[in-house]
Parts: sequence; C-alpha cells; structure tokens
Amino acid sequence: MRSPLRVLLLVPMATVCLLCACAPIPDDGSALPTGASAHNSTVTDDLDAPWSIAFHGSTALVSERDSARVLEIGAGGTHREVGVIAGVAPSGEGGLLGLAIRERHLFAYYTTAEDNRIERFDLTGEPGSLGISGGTPILTGLPAATNHNGGRIAFGPDAMLYATVGDAGDRPGAQDRANLAGKILRMTPDGQPPADNPFPDSLVYSYGHRNPQGLAWSPDGRMFASEFGQNTWDELNLIEPGGNYGWPEVEGIADRPGFLDPVQQWSPAQASPSGMTITDTAIYLANLRGQRLREIPLDDLTGSTEHLVREYGRLRDVVRAPDGTLWVLTNNTDGRGNPTTGDDRIVRLDHAN
Repeated sequence: MRSPLRVLLLVPMATVCLLCACAPIPDDGSALPTGASAHNSTVTDDLDAPWSIAFHGSTALVSERDSARVLEIGAGGTHREVGVIAGVAPSGEGGLLGLAIRERHLFAYYTTAEDNRIERFDLTGEPGSLGISGGTPILTGLPAATNHNGGRIAFGPDAMLYATVGDAGDRPGAQDRANLAGKILRMTPDGQPPADNPFPDSLVYSYGHRNPQGLAWSPDGRMFASEFGQNTWDELNLIEPGGNYGWPEVEGIADRPGFLDPVQQWSPAQASPSGMTITDTAIYLANLRGQRLREIPLDDLTGSTEHLVREYGRLRDVVRAPDGTLWVLTNNTDGRGNPTTGDDRIVRLDHAN
C-alpha cells in the first residue's frame, strides 16, 4: 500500500511561531498570515474538564467529561447548564466526551459503567435557554476502559455520523474488523451502517487505530483524523474507506505493505493530538502534552507551524466558529494538567482592530 508522505517533524523551539507574532484566521477561512498583528481573548472560563465544543447555529455547547454536564456558552462569557447526561460513569479518560449537532438534535458520545455509546437528544428552547430532552441510544456496546476511549463524533459532508473508537486496551482488536475497538465508524443518524460503507453490513470505515480523537474534512472532501500513538509517534492520517492504519502492528510511518502511513507524525511529548478543525487552507490540531496549536497547510501536508506554545497548557479541542475565528478549548483540570486561575477556558483567536 502507498505511503502518502514521509516526514519526521520535530520543530526546534527556535522556529516556533508564538501566536503574538501570528494573526488569527480571517472570516474567509484563510490561514494565519505571517507577521500580522493579533490578540487572543477568553470566551469563557471556570470550566471543569471540558472535552468538546459543538455549535448550534451561533451558540456553542460544551461537554464536561466528569460532571456529565452540557453547557451553553452565552454572551459576555457566561455559561449555563443545558442538561446533565444520565448514565455517564467517568473513569480515567472516560466520561462525557464528544458532541455533535444536527438540526434540533444533540448527539453525545459517553462512557457508562459497561460500555461507550452514542445517544441522541432533542434540543429544546432557544439560545439563552436551551435544554435537552428525551434520549435515544443509537449505538451501544462500544469498548470502554479507563483509557483509549476515542470519543470524537462529527457529521461529514455526506450527512453521515462518524465516530472515533479507541482500542480500549484491546490491541489485537484494532486489526479485527468484527471488533469495533480501534476503529473509525460511519453510520446513519439512526446508527445504521450505510449501504456504501466499505465492508458490507458493517459500521467500520477504517481500522488499525490506537486512540483517534480528531475528525475533520477539507473543502475538497478529504477526511483527516488525529491519533495518539504509544511511545514513539503520534499521527495525522488521511482516511480512506476501508483503510488499515496499522496499529498495533506498526506505529507511525512504517512503509509496510498492507498499511496506510500517516501524512505527518510527531513525538508524543510534542503532540498528543486531540480535537481538530479545517479551514479553507489549513488543518488546526489541538495538542495535550505538546501544549500547542499546530497549523498544517492543506497544500503541503508535510509542513507545520505552531501557535500558543505552552501559553495555555493542555489543548483538547479546536473548532471554527461561525464568524470564522478559532475557538480553542484548554484541558488542564482533567487530572493531568497544571490548572491556573480560571482554568479551564475557551480562548478565541481574534482579529486585531
């Protein structure tokens, strides 16, 4: 099988581009222009182990992993509780994880005492007074553990729901297509396998993953995913239907027949990539251990520029807001960070006046 691009990227600190020297994304989605002036602002703070941001129109909803709360972010930095997801059993890396929104429905990926699952809720009310009601499980029985739960969900340009599932400690399961551990899944909004999935009557879209936590699509429809490696390489993968990404047989770029190599890789100390978003020109990737926001040009998947390096600590998610700015979610209160006053928070990368 092909090896799309081969690059070992460890950017020296001397080349790191701190955000104070880089401007944020204009509303047209172009990349951060080099040398332009910019500033950051806090959207909201005092969040408790937040995990995911999803927009309902212009209103942001945030999941908190351990409290199982869904929060609505209001004007002036306020946030209010939309609801608490019943049945969440936080343990280690498990809890209330990814959120996705489609029309008037909220989809949540979460850990129970027995499994990981995806549930659909009705969104009620209007911005400023949103609520959730009902609750229909659309996929249950996903493998769960204290780590490697995956947890990112997102609707693709095809209106299908995609979900990242970690290996949950079952390393061989990642290579077994009958096992949902270590997979990226594709399903209808009701949790059924679409007829055009790569394997008949299966939700499996790609396999051989360890702990993928980021999903996003480029304007031309290419699908990318970020993935935590073990001790050697974290990955950015270009996802192909039915592709085998190697875990646990290989980690990072291996150039071995039968496996698809990442388009870029980093040492875990410089990365630990989680949520991601894509603009018209670049991929933006939030990193936990690496404590930085990485920008990867879509026209050069071997390139990389770093922002916010160690300015805000661990970064869990990044999304493009409806106004074109980037919202970056910190993750210092999850038991692995060093929270400062006000953590955790959402930081917005704004235009300079």
